[in-house]
Amino acid sequence: MKAKATLKQIALEFGVSISTVSKALSDSPEISEATKIKIREYAALQNYKPNSIAKNLKNQRTNTIGVIIPNILNPFFAKVFSGIEKKALEKGYNVITGISNESFLKEKEIMDMLNSGTIDGFIVSVAEETQSLKESKHFKDIMNSGTPIVMFDRVSEAINCDKVIVDDFDSAFDATQYLIKLGSKKIAVLSTIDNLSVGHLRYEGYVKALKENNLVLNEELVVLEKDTEVFDNKLQDLMSNHKLDAVFALDEHASTMAMKFAYKNEIKIPEELNVIGFADGVWSKRLTPSLTTVSQHAPEIGEKAAELLIDKLNSKDEFYQPQTVEIKTELRHRESTRKL
Repeated sequence: MKAKATLKQIALEFGVSISTVSKALSDSPEISEATKIKIREYAALQNYKPNSIAKNLKNQRTNTIGVIIPNILNPFFAKVFSGIEKKALEKGYNVITGISNESFLKEKEIMDMLNSGTIDGFIVSVAEETQSLKESKHFKDIMNSGTPIVMFDRVSEAINCDKVIVDDFDSAFDATQYLIKLGSKKIAVLSTIDNLSVGHLRYEGYVKALKENNLVLNEELVVLEKDTEVFDNKLQDLMSNHKLDAVFALDEHASTMAMKFAYKNEIKIPEELNVIGFADGVWSKRLTPSLTTVSQHAPEIGEKAAELLIDKLNSKDEFYQPQTVEIKTELRHRESTRKL
């Protein structure tokens, strides 16, 4: 492969300064047309490409966004990232992605590394461990250095920054209400994300719906367990020992295992058991029966987060006020619930 030429090499070829070559390639009126044409033609033949990163650093901008995602294997985060990338490219920005793998230290290390002049701002969904430990100092340090942050989905209440969230509480309330309207009274709630802010909000929405319909919260129908192996054992016991008429699963693992154990215990869905899950990955449509889900509109979340960050970066308002944008969810009806 032919090596790319540099400004210095082009300058030596024509016996001019590097500054002259740079101006010629930038179509500066200070350089004659004849000289500009010669230098451009030579640069093209020598495979010269401008160093956009160096140019942007000189202008104290990199036009690059750092995106920190807790778990790339989760279809929700993958869809959010696709929305971020789409909007960023439309606005002329590149994207660098870091995966925290739910680790506080990993999250902090990635942000510290990228904040050394590599990126202009961050879009972050907070790692599970960061939320559990209630850590926020690293976010404050980043913002105090002059680098803006936009948080999405999992956010830190201790940080005053732009945020994009979904209506977790209301959507869980509405989903439970739908199950109640179907005639369900023994509604189990299942979660492996109770240690996360979104898990708490969804559970509270479920509880409120029961109270407003004068249904007693039966703790025996509640499985909130972070450890998936322990969760699976508790769920098996629940479905073997209780005659449920509905399940509301607050995350993908919970909904998948509920469907699996129902099949294993020969419980007919939706004739005997209505099931609603959260998120809306491809798998929910391919299950048999297909799963009714609360769709979070992940790409829209990503696009909005990128839009907020880029607006912040381009704003000259010294008194810019951070905002929280709430994206409405949608209950997508499929075969795992009966029709009203």
